[in-house]
Amino acid sequence: MKSSIARSRPEKRRLRWLLALPKLGILLLMAALIALLWLLQHSEREEQRNILIKDVLWLEQNLRFHLEGNRDLLQQLAVDMSAPREREQLFRLRSAHLLKNSPEISRISWLDARSNTLISLPGHPPSESGSPNQRATAGAFDTARRLGKPAYSEPFFSEAGDSTIELLVPIYEESRLAGMLLAAYPLDDLLTNQVPWWFTEKYKLEIVDVGDVLYASKTHIQGTSSDSYQIPFDPPGHGLRLKVSNYPNDQGLLRRLLTAAILLLAGGVFWSLWLVRGLMQKSTRAEEALRAEHAFRAAMEDSLTVGMRARDLTGRIIYVNPAFCKMTGFSPEELVDRKPPMPYWAPEHLDDTQAMHLAVMAGLAPSEGFEITFMRKNGERFRALVYEAKLIDGNGQHTGWMASVLDITERERAEELARQQQEQLQFTARLVTLGEMASTLAHELNQPLAAIASYNTGCLNLLSTENFSCGDLRPALEKIGVQAQRAGKIIRRVHDFVRKSEPKRAPCALREVIDDCLGFVEPEARKRQIRIEASIPELPLLPADRLMLEQVLLNLMRNAMDAMSETPVAHRVLKLAARVEADDVRISVGDYGCGIAPEIEDKLYTAFFTTKQEGMGVGLSICRSIIEFHRGRLWAEKCAASPTGSGTIFIFTLPLESA
Repeated sequence: MKSSIARSRPEKRRLRWLLALPKLGILLLMAALIALLWLLQHSEREEQRNILIKDVLWLEQNLRFHLEGNRDLLQQLAVDMSAPREREQLFRLRSAHLLKNSPEISRISWLDARSNTLISLPGHPPSESGSPNQRATAGAFDTARRLGKPAYSEPFFSEAGDSTIELLVPIYEESRLAGMLLAAYPLDDLLTNQVPWWFTEKYKLEIVDVGDVLYASKTHIQGTSSDSYQIPFDPPGHGLRLKVSNYPNDQGLLRRLLTAAILLLAGGVFWSLWLVRGLMQKSTRAEEALRAEHAFRAAMEDSLTVGMRARDLTGRIIYVNPAFCKMTGFSPEELVDRKPPMPYWAPEHLDDTQAMHLAVMAGLAPSEGFEITFMRKNGERFRALVYEAKLIDGNGQHTGWMASVLDITERERAEELARQQQEQLQFTARLVTLGEMASTLAHELNQPLAAIASYNTGCLNLLSTENFSCGDLRPALEKIGVQAQRAGKIIRRVHDFVRKSEPKRAPCALREVIDDCLGFVEPEARKRQIRIEASIPELPLLPADRLMLEQVLLNLMRNAMDAMSETPVAHRVLKLAARVEADDVRISVGDYGCGIAPEIEDKLYTAFFTTKQEGMGVGLSICRSIIEFHRGRLWAEKCAASPTGSGTIFIFTLPLESA
């Protein structure tokens, strides 16, 4: 009996273990189900979070795109209003169209340069002094004026409790602030018109600032949010943020999770095998994609004509493309892993190249690129334009510098050849101008020479008599000296005008330049019975090329005289005027001639286009290039005060710079 009891104890122990195994299995199954429920719930939250972020980014992009589109339309309206004609009609027409197509804009106003409202659509805004509206508008007005570009105001609450932002766009007339365009955006209207219905069925949208002050909101649901996400609302900026809260729907969630957990547990093994198979397929596809991407990048780099060179933070070359090797003549094996000095550095520019290398390594390379002299393997030098950018790895770490290198040797040669041809063309134009004036200058020079000969004959006649004194000869000799100076001045003007020199900007007395040009054209004006009216005040010294400015003035004055060949003698007037403005000197040459036909206005400054039978067609083209060389502008206007009903005024400006 004792032995049977002894045998039953191990059996009972074995039975307990056998019975415990299903319980353990159930516990493991429950644990697995609970774990799976938690994991699935967590995964769903993450998925909802990702969807929330994507929807917020989409909404922010949509709002920004719409605001920037309205800003671009207002900027275009400001550009069109820079012309002084029909501003009010243009403003009313375009503003009404914008208000109709952009219902989120409540008001568009036209302000003058002192922030006074000229026109406001659809009605005049409130103008209480010191109100939040006025302070916000004044701040944005000052910002747009200083920056010269559109600016948004800070958000403010009206007396009715509505929050609003304003966009101010500057209007310029020839670089002078002429006013502002103001567009008011009630934030509640912005959300009402730009946020789709489905968004507010899922989320609660709020516009808040950094202090969580609520300016506007929109939603169609109630409850407690489970998650929220904020993103800067820029434009308009000023610390505004879009805050979107998520309201999850838990209906049927637990049932679906339990069902999915049971199905997943039942097919766990199969799913695991399928997962391994899927991972292997993904790995294979990733390797194939990587090889294809590598081959594509290699083909793209081989087709580039721009040299690419990568260096690490120590300056060691880690990569060069075929274009860079072809440019320098060195192979990749000769360049990769090399440290400064590089074999393509020119010895005579070694110090400058080393200094630029250190600047690049320190992150001080010019963003617009820099020019440098490199050396090919055969010793030939070439000019290169280099752009440096940071080399960032896949983890976002700065690991070195990537350079784009362009060989600009041929381009510089072409630019130098074009410059020389332009100088030769200007010199030729001066010779042509002098040739056309030759007969007039010869006549003008003949007068003092004839007077000298006459006075000399008188002196000889006095010397042949016995009764004369030295005092009798003095007046004649003085007059001979005056006429000789007059002839010498004419010859000096001709010599200065035809001499060939390099363009050089130096301190120049503009009034003296104008006086010399008047001395040139006065004989021809008398010959053509043209009266010259000049109104030239004292003008400051300007950095300019004196000879170039003389060429511009002579060309414009001779064109004006040619235009008056058919004008009645009583109305043949050449008007020359100059005045000093805020930022430049404005010089005008006007005539009462035949004017400019509308069909040739667009061709006036085209090289080799002329309306004269014997003209070269390069005068006005050269004049414009000379004025642009001096950073000025040249244009033509109709002479409104002409007694003949026609005439032209050519105007050019020269900036007031330190001489």
